Amino acid sequence: MSAHTPEERLRQLGIVLPTPAAPVANYVAAVITGSSLVVSGQLPLVDGKLYASGKLGDSVAVEVAVEAARYSMVNVIAQVKAAIGDLSRVKRVVRLGGFIACTPDFTQHASVMNGASDLAVAVFGDAGRHARSTVGVPSLPLDSAVEVEGLFEIA
Repeated sequence: MSAHTPEERLRQLGIVLPTPAAPVANYVAAVITGSSLVVSGQLPLVDGKLYASGKLGDSVAVEVAVEAARYSMVNVIAQVKAAIGDLSRVKRVVRLGGFIACTPDFTQHASVMNGASDLAVAVFGDAGRHARSTVGVPSLPLDSAVEVEGLFEIA
């Protein structure tokens, strides 16, 4: 699988990248500085609709949130492609940040964020292995259950 490009891996996974979501406030979706690409937090939008809303530990099951994190990562990758054109220019997924809307007693943040992390490795291979932070928060935009941001090294 290492001989394949990220685009080929996406096809193998049956993933078609969506049109990236436009920012909804005073920020940009992605910033390139030097060899770094920073992608703003992405929600789990599927066909323009939020895949999962609410809080973990309350109305959202862990399995649903794992898929939400995966969809958020699909949207991160779509922003990367829009910013640099060719996903083969990604030299490394440096860091992912995950935000999980949850109740104070919820503790399975890492399991949820694996939805995004596993996809990063599936698409970018060894270059997809990354550092990560995952935190629980009281709320996210649009009442989303999950949000994922990324930092990439690019050629």
